[in-house]
Amino acid sequence: MRLEKLRQKMEQEKLDGLIVTQPENRHYLSGFTGSSGVLIITKERQVLATDSRYYEQVRQQCPTWELAEVGYYFVENMLELLRQMELGGRNVGFETSHVTVATLYSWEQVIKGQLILSHTKGLVESLRMQKEETEIAALRQAIALTDAAWEHVAAWIRPGMTERQVAWELESYMRMHGAKAVSFAPIVASGPHGAKPHAEPSERPLQVGEPIVMDFGCIVADYCSDLTRTVCLGQPADDRYLKVWHTVQQAQQAAFAGAKAGMTGEAIDKLARDIIVAAGFKDNFGHGLGHSVGLSVHENPRFSYTYPHEIPTDATITVEPGIYLPDWGGVRIEDIVWVRADGVELLSNASKNPIIMI
Repeated sequence: MRLEKLRQKMEQEKLDGLIVTQPENRHYLSGFTGSSGVLIITKERQVLATDSRYYEQVRQQCPTWELAEVGYYFVENMLELLRQMELGGRNVGFETSHVTVATLYSWEQVIKGQLILSHTKGLVESLRMQKEETEIAALRQAIALTDAAWEHVAAWIRPGMTERQVAWELESYMRMHGAKAVSFAPIVASGPHGAKPHAEPSERPLQVGEPIVMDFGCIVADYCSDLTRTVCLGQPADDRYLKVWHTVQQAQQAAFAGAKAGMTGEAIDKLARDIIVAAGFKDNFGHGLGHSVGLSVHENPRFSYTYPHEIPTDATITVEPGIYLPDWGGVRIEDIVWVRADGVELLSNASKNPIIMI
């Protein structure tokens, strides 16, 4: 079904063939999880070219694909392979956003004008936007493990622990309970560090009364999760924390209540952003409201003031408003939703409490 949809897009773009090199796109179309390989797709055939590390893996994972045993010499064999697929003199697309200038140059040197290499953008990614039932099931597994990791750490965390200790506890819990890997390095940012949305964990000890932003996720069945919680250990040091935390929560709830398929990413972002602006924090929420999650932890479509396109049904997207105050800290709350025609379904179920009593 995926290949049929892609071939329809290729026909619309007047492409006789398509070369796919982007790893998640390669995985999505073929099922191949190896680190090196090139897909070549025509109206009638689909070939996976790789080296000897993966010949047996391709036979097992991709039974409907032809294996091209090119070793480490794809470029040298490229023209002959394309000729065998009757693409000589034809229009062959490649993934502009993934192929480097150096790679394209090497291809052009080998091909010597004997076929047309055409720039394409987002052909496979546009298919990946709408998740199938099997993908939703895999996402649910990854999200459930991330939720469990949060409940574990929320009960375990104490003042005096360092940001790095907490980050490792999150990562090790997910890995020990079934994760293939983490979907990104966990973020644990306490106190003033929380003013940086993508702060790196440090040796800074956690302190009573300050906000702590924790952003983490894992990979299960090849699909990613992404969750953020912000808490304070013990009573907050000032009144600002609860005001900021509840503003962020209200912004998230506004997006949950109003978002649905067919709206633009800009419009959905505005649902949450208006709450934050009205509370006086217009300049303290710089990033978009959310990004799609799937085989990659950051995909399109997006809930963002930079995304004017419509959101399709069956997209799975984070909702993660935040407020960041220099020299004080930040608050971000993030969950994943499944976009439907009449609204969104919340897939994350981790508890949300602004304070952890100690």
